[in-house]
Amino acid sequence: MTRHFLRDDDLSPAELLEVLDLADAMKADPFGHKPLTGPHTVALVFDRPTLRTQVSFAAGIAELGGNPMTVDGGLAAMGSREGVEDVARVLGRQAAAIVWRTAHQSDVVTMAEHAGVPVLNALTDEFHPCQLLADLQTVREHKGRLAGVRAAFVGDGACNMGNSWFLAGAAAGMHVVVGAPEGFHPDPDVVAKAREVAQGTGGSVELTTDPVEAVTGADVVVTDSWVSMGREEEAGDRMRVFPPYGVTEELLAHAAADAIVMHCLPAYRGKEIAEAVIEGPQSVVWDEAENRRHAQKAVLTWLLEKSS
Repeated sequence: MTRHFLRDDDLSPAELLEVLDLADAMKADPFGHKPLTGPHTVALVFDRPTLRTQVSFAAGIAELGGNPMTVDGGLAAMGSREGVEDVARVLGRQAAAIVWRTAHQSDVVTMAEHAGVPVLNALTDEFHPCQLLADLQTVREHKGRLAGVRAAFVGDGACNMGNSWFLAGAAAGMHVVVGAPEGFHPDPDVVAKAREVAQGTGGSVELTTDPVEAVTGADVVVTDSWVSMGREEEAGDRMRVFPPYGVTEELLAHAAADAIVMHCLPAYRGKEIAEAVIEGPQSVVWDEAENRRHAQKAVLTWLLEKSS
């Protein structure tokens, strides 16, 4: 059976830890694993702007002995020039795996149904699972564990990062609270699934509209842009709602004294995060960005092994 990584709960809690352990091993020995020697090709398809995702996958695939083949989503024009099903069949015969950054979760599901090789979600409007692997690897590096760690996500909880933090954090046994305005909480189905997962891991998920309540006592404080890709026309309205949720020094003071601060980038300094915070001693955003490479190498390797 071909395994895919389309949303965070495609990995069970036990499988999540397997992947994170492999990510740590690959970080310690970047050139010690060569599952793509040949070189086997991995297709990297981008319909949306990218920096960290493209460079981390390209570098990681090369370190695994493979060939990263970048496909311009604009030129491919999937969904208009030709259907996702047809593109999936073409790419599946050229590549050992497919990585796709696009808008709609339903499209990556369709790709997975027809490709015949592992498909990895490199970001959709609904989920950002590769980012969460890197985030969890970073938390574990700095806190020594995941289970029992309290993480606060403040800002636009309805974005892909809010959804993914609930699912992945619950699977890791963390206590995740999302602090967001009314109307900007994670998808209710995701909340329900995360609560179900947390029952088996000892974790928990909470929702609040109070940013101070969310951050109080947190070991990890996470934020993201208030205006996600595809929501640019809402920028004006959002900028009137979100300022109380900005990660300033004042808000961070309510967290644990040794709390770490995370942001998946790009960051809009002075909006969702203060310059003094992202450049301050509690910021681990550059470790987080680096760990995209190690975590993605691990999940790609794991999927290929499980699918063979």
